[in-house]
Amino acid sequence: MYVTPTEAVGIALDDTRLLADVCGVNDYNLHVLERLMGVRVFVRGNELSVESGDPLVRELFTSLVSQLLDAIHEGIPASPDLITAIHASLTPEGALDGKHGSCADLFRDAAIQVPGAFSKVYPRTSNQALYLRGLASHDISVAVGPAGTGKTYLAVAWALREVLSKTRRKIVLTRPVVEAGESLGFLPGDLGQKISPYLRPLYDAMEALVPYDVVRRLEDNHTIEIAPLAYMRGRSLNNCVVILDEAQNTTKEQMKMFLTRLGEGSAAVITGDVTQIDLPRKSESGLVHALTILSSIDEIFVCRMDGRDVVRNPLVRKIIDAYESDF
Repeated sequence: MYVTPTEAVGIALDDTRLLADVCGVNDYNLHVLERLMGVRVFVRGNELSVESGDPLVRELFTSLVSQLLDAIHEGIPASPDLITAIHASLTPEGALDGKHGSCADLFRDAAIQVPGAFSKVYPRTSNQALYLRGLASHDISVAVGPAGTGKTYLAVAWALREVLSKTRRKIVLTRPVVEAGESLGFLPGDLGQKISPYLRPLYDAMEALVPYDVVRRLEDNHTIEIAPLAYMRGRSLNNCVVILDEAQNTTKEQMKMFLTRLGEGSAAVITGDVTQIDLPRKSESGLVHALTILSSIDEIFVCRMDGRDVVRNPLVRKIIDAYESDF
């Protein structure tokens, strides 16, 4: 038991060391709690209190802090994103269904241990946790959402876990080569060098997860393969994880071709942001089309993220919200 309800409008923590984790650096987590709940939060000794006599607010506050402490006990960092996710799971519009248990359970069960990684990878929002669960249970997973929601990072983390634990043989990285509103001109080098700039976000994710020499070793023994989408026709990809990034820039024909490359023992992860389509105006996005016609196939998992799942600088979330309201 980590918290003890008081007769006032707060809860007392049995372990004062946990209080520092809950409050965060410079009490930043408390400010997040205040913003989410719309009430003042105070610390008196080892007690957290809310400035409200509303029993529903008190119940929400107690449940939120209890789940936050459960998560800390499981080794999950008490980040503002975790607090936001737990709050969302306790409100009617974001409540988790019974099969997922508590938010702390969901985060713990979805965590990824990549062999040789700098640290264990935990989801930072409830949608990210559901995304990781979907990756583990489906042969084809699709993550759709704005920039900064962790679509690519979590896909790469899961793929690295699969190959470094020798569950699957290799990782195949691909994306459509579409320039985002500007011409880059002729790129020198061989095929891998030409496509490499387009796949830089995937490599950034890998290098944030494991030491650079691990990535280099995987490249040298061809455990990581770069495969331009246009060159995948006719292939059958067996016992591997295939990541299609920036899928909103595929055509319908390219998406169909990609989806039919999946061989025995393989899994495909498709990520994209349908608000950032760089195709010519007359071309329909293969991702948008696939989401429509494949929605009835239960074996395909789709995770739809939004601004609440942005885990980059908090300013990014505000920028995305501003653009969404403008269009």
